[in-house]
Amino acid sequence: MTTVTTAPMQAGAPAADLQPRQLIVTVYGLYARQEHNWLSVAALVRLMADLGVDGQAVRSSVYRLKKRGILHSVLVSGAAGYALSGDAVAMLREGDVRIFRDHRASVANGWVLAVFSVPERDRDKRHELRTRLTRLGFGTVAPGVWVAPRHVAAEAETLLARHGLAGYVDLFRGEHLGFADLGSKIRDWWDLDELAAQYGTFGDRFEPMARRLARHTVTDREAFVAYVPILTAWRQLPYRDPGLPLELLPHPWPGQTAAGLFAELNAQLAEPARQHATSIIHG
Repeated sequence: MTTVTTAPMQAGAPAADLQPRQLIVTVYGLYARQEHNWLSVAALVRLMADLGVDGQAVRSSVYRLKKRGILHSVLVSGAAGYALSGDAVAMLREGDVRIFRDHRASVANGWVLAVFSVPERDRDKRHELRTRLTRLGFGTVAPGVWVAPRHVAAEAETLLARHGLAGYVDLFRGEHLGFADLGSKIRDWWDLDELAAQYGTFGDRFEPMARRLARHTVTDREAFVAYVPILTAWRQLPYRDPGLPLELLPHPWPGQTAAGLFAELNAQLAEPARQHATSIIHG
């Protein structure tokens, strides 16, 4: 058995304020992809029980995820289970880059501009487009003009094309030439106070766990109970902060501290958590 160091934990306690469907997406992102994107109903229910989620909540959440096109029912060797859709696999693959790599831009890297105009007859596409750009971490310069660090360009091009939105958007790469101070404009384009508060919440929640890592030992199962909520809480943040240049952000920027904390916990908990999940999946 693999062991790591942390305080003893009650099953499900770290997941108490997270939605079951969020935890299910994390479980599928972490463990189903190594199992041909499929988990049996029995394995999913057992893994979610470790996180304090009962069978009824699992079924209800899976129903919602199926309606959203993320999961679908599949029989494998007579066993009932759920598989990831093609779109969900693509989404998770793209998410790996955001979640597990630190893409911190500099001003010298430049920017990508998304300029769009959507006819009134397609106003539902306008809402979807804004939602997608927000998810990519773009900030709003003006109506129909959004901006992000340049490294987001390829991801934006791929995502907008996959969702049938490319015809409404022009993407440009460039640099800021003037005239206002760029640091002050960043505050207009992104809600830095809210973003800093979200990073602070992550740190407040999981820093005590990191401090306990040097003092206690935990089983693979306990690592799983800790790790899935950590990743579920973290995976939202790299989308809200697209890696804005540190020279334009308040100092010290809590995103740096939070990223370091996540990297530390990920390094210590990911493998034993995987060992537990694998034992359940193949048990």
